Amino acid sequence: MNQRNLDGNSIIIRLEMTTKDIKFGEVASAISEAGGDIIAIDVISTNQDVSVRDLTVAVTDAQDNSKIIEGVRQLKGVSIINVSDRTFLLHLGGKIEVTPKTPIQNREDLSRVYTPDVARVCSAIAEEPGKAFSLTIKRNTVAVVSDGSAVLGLGNIGPRAAMPVMEGKAMLFKQFAGVDAFPICLDTQDTEEIIRTVKAISPGFGGINLEDISSPRCFEIERRLNEELDIPVFHDDQHGTAVVLYAGLINALKLVGKSINDVKIVVCGIGAAGVACSNILLSAGANRLVGVDREGVIVRTQTYENEVWSDYAARTNPELETGSLRDVIRGADVFIGLSRGNLLTREDVQTMADDPIVFAMANPVPEIMPALVEDIVAVMATGRSDYPNQINNVLCFPGIFRAVLDCRATEINEEMKLAAAQAIASAITDEERTRYYIIPSVFNDKVVKSMRNRVIEAAVKTGVARRIPREQAREGGES
Repeated sequence: MNQRNLDGNSIIIRLEMTTKDIKFGEVASAISEAGGDIIAIDVISTNQDVSVRDLTVAVTDAQDNSKIIEGVRQLKGVSIINVSDRTFLLHLGGKIEVTPKTPIQNREDLSRVYTPDVARVCSAIAEEPGKAFSLTIKRNTVAVVSDGSAVLGLGNIGPRAAMPVMEGKAMLFKQFAGVDAFPICLDTQDTEEIIRTVKAISPGFGGINLEDISSPRCFEIERRLNEELDIPVFHDDQHGTAVVLYAGLINALKLVGKSINDVKIVVCGIGAAGVACSNILLSAGANRLVGVDREGVIVRTQTYENEVWSDYAARTNPELETGSLRDVIRGADVFIGLSRGNLLTREDVQTMADDPIVFAMANPVPEIMPALVEDIVAVMATGRSDYPNQINNVLCFPGIFRAVLDCRATEINEEMKLAAAQAIASAITDEERTRYYIIPSVFNDKVVKSMRNRVIEAAVKTGVARRIPREQAREGGES
């Protein structure tokens, strides 16, 4: 028997039943008693003695899987052939593939796409390297680069285990923005080697999306690559989170009638995402922002070995507050959590200002569960899909890369990130906006189009666009 006890919303059990020993109703009863729900039955083969069937069973978690499988195994006349789940089946052989844009049907086609005619195209690019944007996949292709050191909530699981996430990200690029993306998982966690490798592969790509690289190395890798490459480099764990966070905060502040210039914001968890979120809020006009980490409040009167924290301290906490999260959250208008689960209490939230806004984005367990403060907060957001107002990076990276590829931007600067956040926020109208709806759905088709246009406008205004798409040129009165 080839059995895999796997997590998932459903499992598929292939079993062989000896018809003289057992009736199917007994199997169904055993599965139901173990907490499963049969949602589909497929007969694979049958005769008067033996029947082989695939049962698709809805389950809650891996523990339920074990109970169901054991319950079926105890039945006389039943043999389990295989157990799998839909998630693993979907991943068999990977989730993406490369397909040609034009068929090769004869020798003439072959000569055009390959030798000898392709030599003319190669020569044209050799004479004018910029033509690679128009004559190769570079114009629409992004490298999704990871070293597997900070994958989801799983931690340092390595490059091979990171591949399913990077493949999934490539799917999202294509699905939501028509961008071709390819997973590049590097078998090194050496900062300099990662930088050298990404630089070496960069000629084939129009942009680099860094993903799931641990802090603080991610800061140096992104900074150096942005300095040394002429294509945009974007660490999505930092900046994608920041863009969507700010988009949600724009709408949340509108609901409570407060201005970002006036509110006190407490950011808990000053890692990669926490720094990026703080940066975009400061750029947007936040004046009273306080950062807190394991060692307490970050304040400029302290000395930090971490250069990122030293720079952060110099730009935040203007009132020089000290102490712990519990100390500085008093009177705060906004709490932004990028730390760990169950860090915040109901009593903490009760000490915040009127109409508090809480973005508890730790995954899978938020800093405080929404149900605990439903009656206190004005707006609540998390990183989870099973609660309203999910802060989901998918709302950012497809659209922002669609924009930079179309205008051939050399970088993604702060003005472009602010424009992306405004685009996301504006997808929700004043009439639609409620405490449970400050972030549009990832399937809202207005988001990518609006973001593309706004980000291109920001790229042109800040001088990082090498090309102005026709629609922007018409709007700007250019030819």
